[in-house]
Amino acid sequence: MATCRRRRRGCNSRARRSRHESDPFVRRARAEGWRSRAALKLEAIDQRDGLLRPGQVVVDLGAAPGGWSQLAAPRVGASGLVVAIDLLEMEPLPGVTFLHADFATDEGLRAVETALEGRPVDVVLSDMAPNLTGHSAVDQPAAMGLAELAAEFAGQFLHKDGDFLVKVFHGEGFDAFRADLNRRFSRVLSRKPDASRAGSREVYLLARGPTV
Repeated sequence: MATCRRRRRGCNSRARRSRHESDPFVRRARAEGWRSRAALKLEAIDQRDGLLRPGQVVVDLGAAPGGWSQLAAPRVGASGLVVAIDLLEMEPLPGVTFLHADFATDEGLRAVETALEGRPVDVVLSDMAPNLTGHSAVDQPAAMGLAELAAEFAGQFLHKDGDFLVKVFHGEGFDAFRADLNRRFSRVLSRKPDASRAGSREVYLLARGPTV
């Protein structure tokens, strides 16, 4: 039975790779030179909601491999600032200050504050997700924990007209998390870009205008 299970895992892994390689948004992202298909998700949200503008200060949490920072940097321009932070290494990007650190630690927060040089933050982005185990009882709390950390960060650093965009997953904890955002922001919008796989529980919440 163990051998059969290993074979099934191998088949599942190959099937996932095949679906990934045949995904039209993966092919489009590569053709357009994006580091990840996630850039196409942010692009769609930005086109709909006018999230990124010249001169803004943007913090990208859990940025690696850099698709969102890659898109944000030219949109905020030379007068803006993109600070990206991740525990994983990330190849340099023009116009992006990358911090190889954990934003959830005091050291990570100090690194972000130093990089911001006293400038207020206009946009906090978080496309973070945990390393999935395939067990929802483990994966969902881990995903919501990352979203809550990102929301705490946004509450600390965003100015009064700022925006917070975060990836979350439908399931246990989702409704409570959204209700908390509703208490803390003027508006909370739900977005599922076309580049998000149709069968995925993934959704993006755009929280605008902190109230507390």
